[in-house]
Amino acid sequence: MTGPVAGVILAAGASNRMGRNKLLLRFEGESVLRRAARCALEAELDPVIVVLGHAAEAARRELDGLACRAVVNPDHEQGQTSSFHAGIAAVPVTVAAAVIILADMPFVTAVMLEALVRRFREGGAALVLSDYAGVTAPPTLYGRALFAEILATSGENAGKQMVKAHRAEAATLSWPADALSDLDEPGDYDRALHRPRGA
Repeated sequence: MTGPVAGVILAAGASNRMGRNKLLLRFEGESVLRRAARCALEAELDPVIVVLGHAAEAARRELDGLACRAVVNPDHEQGQTSSFHAGIAAVPVTVAAAVIILADMPFVTAVMLEALVRRFREGGAALVLSDYAGVTAPPTLYGRALFAEILATSGENAGKQMVKAHRAEAATLSWPADALSDLDEPGDYDRALHRPRGA
């Protein structure tokens, strides 16, 4: 498929379960938010759009010097679907697809993002999924053919709705189960920090 592939990083949540702003947590020398944006840029996603909401200015400062575009979702308190919509709506019309990335998944790498884009370009599937030992989770690539349907979704878990509706025609890439780790609670962060390097 021709045309650039965008990266859309969802980073608008209030981190209620963590008890502090998880976007600013340090991981391997940088904040988890900056790490997510840097990986998207290293994967040559273009443009890289970061959807902010809670504590948007603090998050924006973490992106200083990176060639990404911040979009503030004024409805972020309504849940992740509103940020999904805000990110997709901000993707330029010239873009062929968008990879949805969660900022709080520190073990997602540029190599993984590049593989999703390569699978999209080689096979033409409008949906490319990440599978972690049987669990489907982001990053997920959505082709432009799905954008209108995404924007028409309502309720919670729009991403899961789209996966359920289009799984039959989706392409899937498999990743190690440990790469699924996300930072929702303090214990998640502690485990991530103490995970052996290279595991």
